[in-house]
Amino acid sequence: MGHSKNNELERLRQERRHAKGAKGRRENTRQKQVRFLIVCEGAKTEPYYFKALVQGSMSDVREVDIQGVGMGTVALINETKVIKDNLEKKNNMHFDRVWVVFDKDDFNDFNRAIAMAKELGYGSAWSNEAFELWYCLHFAYLNTGISRADYITMIENALKNKSGNNNFTYTKGNRDIYHLLQKYGDENMAKKHAEKLRKSFNNTNYATHNPCTMVDKLVDELQHPERFL
Repeated sequence: MGHSKNNELERLRQERRHAKGAKGRRENTRQKQVRFLIVCEGAKTEPYYFKALVQGSMSDVREVDIQGVGMGTVALINETKVIKDNLEKKNNMHFDRVWVVFDKDDFNDFNRAIAMAKELGYGSAWSNEAFELWYCLHFAYLNTGISRADYITMIENALKNKSGNNNFTYTKGNRDIYHLLQKYGDENMAKKHAEKLRKSFNNTNYATHNPCTMVDKLVDELQHPERFL
């Protein structure tokens, strides 16, 4: 009987030690921060989307610095490095994750920009041909290259149909688009569509990957920053 009682006491002590250890690990995790720097080619559309995502997320992102920079491709990568270095020096801190967000524009250095970002350790949330492709994928799988105007038509038609608002008009820099996509679109489906598109290309000439997007990769990191703790 005494032996059984001692075993039970030891079991309870071990459970308390494990619980205390787990609590300590959780507290240490909460004290840490994952700092994201997201530098966007677009001065409105992309920054508004990511700011809304971070505000509405239940993730552990504590600091996200999003800069709207009106330039593209390699020039954007160079500007990102300047922004990163200046902010880290000014605030005496370090960004854990740096992402650049840009489209396939009329420049011929799209592939070089992607390679350059990779060399610097930055993530590239690029889209070919436009960021709005990510919005369209919330409603349907699209594997045919279309114009930017057609992207907008698709978004308008989908949101009119889903919301019942036949007067809806999509404008660049719409501050409500993130919330509209969350309400009427399917983000998980959009992620699956984006991954399926990437798998349909078997070369590294990203300029020819149309349509294609990497935006879901950044969205996923922002939603699960604990992976970097």
